[in-house]
Amino acid sequence: MSPAANEAAAIPADIEAMSYEQARDELVSVVGRLETGGASLEESLALWERGEQLATRCESWLEGARRRLDAAREQASGE
Repeated sequence: MSPAANEAAAIPADIEAMSYEQARDELVSVVGRLETGGASLEESLALWERGEQLATRCESWLEGARRRLDAAREQASGE
């Protein structure tokens, strides 16, 4: 299995079901909590992992949008 497939498999179902906006908003919240400090090492690691998963989800949404835009441009230039 490729590294990208392993990453995709590691994303929890609740994150996988999120829209781009939901994932982005939660990612902003996670980053804010990490920046504020005060969490235990265990909690900070869990937040970091969740943030990584959220960022991967956002990247997936953006890549899908990029592919759709590229396809639309190719179709428009071919007409």
